[in-house]
Amino acid sequence: MSGFVDLRNIRLTYGGGPDGTLALDGLDMTIRKGEFAAVVGPSGCGKSTLMKLATGLMRPQSGTVEVAGKEVNGPVSIAGMAFQNPSMLPWRTTLQNVMLPLEIVQPHRRKLSKERAAYLQKAEDLLSLVGLKGFGEKFPWQLSGGMQQRANLCRALIHDPALLMLDEPFGALDAFTREELWQVMRDLHAEKGFTTILVTHDLREAVYLADRVFVMSARPGRVILEKQITFPRPRPIDLTYEADFNDIVHELRGYIAEARAAA
Repeated sequence: MSGFVDLRNIRLTYGGGPDGTLALDGLDMTIRKGEFAAVVGPSGCGKSTLMKLATGLMRPQSGTVEVAGKEVNGPVSIAGMAFQNPSMLPWRTTLQNVMLPLEIVQPHRRKLSKERAAYLQKAEDLLSLVGLKGFGEKFPWQLSGGMQQRANLCRALIHDPALLMLDEPFGALDAFTREELWQVMRDLHAEKGFTTILVTHDLREAVYLADRVFVMSARPGRVILEKQITFPRPRPIDLTYEADFNDIVHELRGYIAEARAAA
């Protein structure tokens, strides 16, 4: 097994001891460089735990995690992350929030003071790319939820991560805004080419955005299906209403329903 992200025979227990909760057991997953992968499954199957393992925020009890050919033993600096809650700092403007990772991640932290103008322009360009041109000086409370999530994506991408981790980033949004942001994400991935892992409960979202969808079992989580999505890119949003698309959604739903029933 060889890929940009490799998880091999992962076993992880929360709490430790005989009363601990076995979250993952025998999990194997390989994501190729530049691939957009989606992970779906029953609630509590370990999807978010997988994200923490791939970014080095957690370590498994057994098995190995590799990113870009290196075993993960701590936080992965080449990763950007976006979550369901944008968690923007209310005392900072949108532009300042987007710039935040540059104050933390090397080598950008070291270069920021001398190259601030270039970094500011890069942040403005990202905001423009996601439809937020002219909103850099607004504070988070002056933005809608969808606008905050657009800014959140910019913040995750400002340091040019090779790996983008998305944990239910559109789950709290209304259906129309969610579909708008699917298209933003589609275009960002096409332009930047970063490897992406999306954790989601929305099967339409997974099939629309992903090259491959991984279906996980109920706890303890492991991969029970890898589904290749072959619709050509760029994918129009109208694709999500076509019969072939919805056939795949129903197929995935069937696997998840079986996994829940077997729990």
